[in-house]
Amino acid sequence: MIKRILLLLCYITCLLPQCLAGANEKLRVIVTSDGEIDDECSIVRFLLYANEWDIEGIITSSSQYHWQGHKWAGDDWINPYLDAYEKVYDNLKQHDRDYPTPQYLRERTVLGNVKAEGEMDEVTEGSELIVNVLLDETDPRPVWIQAWGGTNTIARALKTIEEKYPEKMEYVANKIRLFLIWEQDNTYQSYIRKNWGKYNILTIISDQFITYFYHWKKFLPAEPQKYLVGSWMNPNIKNGHGELCALYKSHENGDFRSEGDSPAYFHVIPTGLRNAEHPDWGGWGGRYVKVRENTWLDPVEEEGYEYPEGRWYTENAWGRVRMRKNILNDQLLVEYLKPTWRWIAPLQNDFAARADWCVKSYEEANHAPVVMLAHEADMQAEAGSRICLSAEGTKDPDGDKLTYRWWQYQEAGTYGKCIGLQDVNNQRLWLQIPSDIQQGETIHMICEVSDNGTPSLTRYQRVVITIK
Repeated sequence: MIKRILLLLCYITCLLPQCLAGANEKLRVIVTSDGEIDDECSIVRFLLYANEWDIEGIITSSSQYHWQGHKWAGDDWINPYLDAYEKVYDNLKQHDRDYPTPQYLRERTVLGNVKAEGEMDEVTEGSELIVNVLLDETDPRPVWIQAWGGTNTIARALKTIEEKYPEKMEYVANKIRLFLIWEQDNTYQSYIRKNWGKYNILTIISDQFITYFYHWKKFLPAEPQKYLVGSWMNPNIKNGHGELCALYKSHENGDFRSEGDSPAYFHVIPTGLRNAEHPDWGGWGGRYVKVRENTWLDPVEEEGYEYPEGRWYTENAWGRVRMRKNILNDQLLVEYLKPTWRWIAPLQNDFAARADWCVKSYEEANHAPVVMLAHEADMQAEAGSRICLSAEGTKDPDGDKLTYRWWQYQEAGTYGKCIGLQDVNNQRLWLQIPSDIQQGETIHMICEVSDNGTPSLTRYQRVVITIK
């Protein structure tokens, strides 16, 4: 009992500086899903992270692949997962009191537009839920609306607002953040972009998700694959981790099957990388480039490539097209997917820790370190100067030993060269700013901190240095 109290006090102490700084404010999320097998895998992990966000809705929708009567998982496909969540809920609460009650999630799990691909004529319970969340002026925080399937239920909600509350369109648009796993029907192009594009809604449309979908063995490097094979998945996720993880649909040998939709919420897991509002900064959900309006797509490095004007989906998204060519040892495809696969080891270890939370007490399980900076996260420096970066104040809730690694996220900054770094494994880093860097250019430095618990968990802080 004394050990439990001490661990909890340490946990509270670690979180206090973040809370005081307002850094712990939760993001709001709405999920729309077509209930495919990979959605079912994604929902298991999503529920294990339900403490990290304010979940406003979980809505079943259709897609070009699934609708009522066509490869349909059923209107109530999610119920077994919510039932399993309820069985492990009391144990999850030991690790974070912010886990929502099963009843809270059930009240927000509804049916959207599911009768056909792209159907958006009918007002549904799902579309009305989105309408009510977006029109509610008592909570001005942004709402991350994720399309794990088609965007038709989202489009129906926005059409209702346009028809009934046109004076609220700009207010609503300013609250919306969209993360689309491909455009799995045409309603983003035919309605959302056409009628709401003038408001520049931040919209990420991901093709990098194929890192986590069915064909991962064809193109992922060997090192991240170690965390997806059955010899890792079975002991860390599937076996002995309670009712929810037991429902996870891996292959018969335990190999990871697919979680193609998970990057939509990987993007908003609060890791310290500060990527949520900056898609080009990169994080667990990938890294994206602004292609048009406020639409962000995957970075394509193929010389002379031009992005399509319309949909970004299975027929023309670069990675999917490239994959179908079956190029042996396709390094261009490997590099294209690096913004997602580079995080597989810490992400899978984090998944394993959450699986432990389903069955282990607080003192038996591991919890992520809380990384702090002894200075502002945004700094200015002069070319040729030498500055000190410090992660003093970083703590671990379990009292574990911490290891530090500073590294330059070169793709995220505007300074295109690699900076030579020394003594990167200390809590402090002396950084020599290059003399050839230009005013206004940026350098992104990541402080990566891992504990020595089981499994080892990692969190970050990003320092963005602008040259003055």
